[in-house]
Amino acid sequence: MTWTAPTPSPAGGPMTGDDRPILEGYLNWQRSTLLNICAGLTGEQLAQRPIPSSNLSLLGLIRHLAKVERIWFRQRAAGQPVPPLYDPALGKDADFNEAAADEAEADVARLREEWRQADAAAGGLGFEDTLDAGGGDTFSVRMMYVHLIGEYARHNGHADLLREALDGVTGR
Repeated sequence: MTWTAPTPSPAGGPMTGDDRPILEGYLNWQRSTLLNICAGLTGEQLAQRPIPSSNLSLLGLIRHLAKVERIWFRQRAAGQPVPPLYDPALGKDADFNEAAADEAEADVARLREEWRQADAAAGGLGFEDTLDAGGGDTFSVRMMYVHLIGEYARHNGHADLLREALDGVTGR
């Protein structure tokens, strides 16, 4: 039986109130949106690169965002000594270039696990706490959430175009 990406549960959060629940809810909505765009596709479809000039695939985006979650939440914010998700010797684009259809189910599960670990890592941090964001920049935890929301929004736009190029589906 061929594995097919499942439809995620809807995510949301408050529209008023304190920053933290709003930003956590909106990040969860962006996370869910990525998986909703991928829902109903097989591993083979997720791994396809439908735009010849690009190395982007939906599976590559799933893998990339798992890496991003690990770097920002676990390594940078919480200072956890976890290794890189993908072998640095394979280059900075290994998340995209090494995406394989037969690993799609495991890659989606890994992304979901990184979400769980990221949420746990951030749970003990205050929004005013700071972290080294790389390149000499210092971010507050609040700004890290804003950055991650922007990262997902950008890549969800890519994912929309990739899905449409694959099978014509839009508006997911």
